[in-house]
Amino acid sequence: MNRKLAHLLTRLYPPRWRERYGEEFEDFLQEGRADLKTWMDVMRGAVGEHIHPTTGGAMTEYRTTFGTMVRQPSAVVPLAMALTALAVVLGHVALYGAAREADEGAAAHIWQLLMVAQLPALAVFGIRWLPKAPKQAMGVLALLVAAILAAMAPVFLLHL
Repeated sequence: MNRKLAHLLTRLYPPRWRERYGEEFEDFLQEGRADLKTWMDVMRGAVGEHIHPTTGGAMTEYRTTFGTMVRQPSAVVPLAMALTALAVVLGHVALYGAAREADEGAAAHIWQLLMVAQLPALAVFGIRWLPKAPKQAMGVLALLVAAILAAMAPVFLLHL
C-alpha cells in the first residue's frame, strides 16, 4: 500500500489512538496489501475505536458486552446442553407421555448426563469471565441457570 493511502486510513482513527499507535500502524499498512478487505478492516477498526476507545495503552482490551460474552464457547456449550436436555424431556413426553416408568430408559440417562456435564462447563465460564467482566458474566450465568431450571422443570412438575 502506498504511503499516502496508509496515512489517510490511519487518519480515520481518533487522535489519542493515532498518537499512541499511528506510526507503527502506518508502517504496517504500507507493508501490507491494498485490497478492499484491508480497507474495510481498517475502517471497521476506526469506527470501533471511536465507539469503544482502547484505554490504558493495551491493544488487547476486552470489550465485553452481554452479547459478545454469551457467544463465547464457554457459555454456548452449557446453554446448548441445557436446551438439549429440555428437548430430550419434551420429546420423550410428546412421544411416550408423562407416565412414570419402572426403567428410566435412555432419555432419562441422556438428560442426567447432560445436566451433570454442564457443571464443569459452568465452572470454566465463571472462572474465566467473572474476574474480567463480573456484571456481564453474572447476566450470562443467570441465563444459564434459567436454562438449567427450564430443563429441570418438566422432570419435577411431571414427576418423571
